[in-house]
Amino acid sequence: MPRDTVYVHADESCLGNQFRNRANPGGAAGLVEVWGNTMWERRDYWVWEPDTTNNRMALRSALEALRSLKRPCVVHFVSDSQYLVKGIGEWLPEWKRRGWRRRSGPIENLALWKELDAALARHDVRVRWLRGHAGHPRNEYANFLATTAARERSSSGGLVPSSFDDWLAGQRERGRYLEFREDLPPEA
Repeated sequence: MPRDTVYVHADESCLGNQFRNRANPGGAAGLVEVWGNTMWERRDYWVWEPDTTNNRMALRSALEALRSLKRPCVVHFVSDSQYLVKGIGEWLPEWKRRGWRRRSGPIENLALWKELDAALARHDVRVRWLRGHAGHPRNEYANFLATTAARERSSSGGLVPSSFDDWLAGQRERGRYLEFREDLPPEA
């Protein structure tokens, strides 16, 4: 049976990383897209934690996206987190082969990695790294959602209708992303 193809642009945020002795709220978020016959169908998601790290929230960005899909899909997952992308593509298979151990030291965020491994097994995930804060509108939007979640301490409770089009219109009023074509199918 053919699987739906889903595109996810995810990002994470941790506010106050520079401070050592206080809680650092964080957010994880993403834009989920499916190409319809003539246009993108978009949904957003975001979560927050009261005291966390960027790496932990990167894992949450993937977990929340994959868990939200109701059936197995081909997922093109894009993130600016090398920790997440290398973890999925390189480290995770080795850790599993070694019985969930690294060559040296414990695996950070082991429980989340195990949860992510189970979520990945349900889908055909193709993960790709994208340089963050480099002007890619979908990544910048995911960053906006993640930082807003951390700052406002809010969660979407699953997939919700996306505000990407309104966000993009506001950015274009400021002269940004004028060349970006959101109306093209994924092959274009």
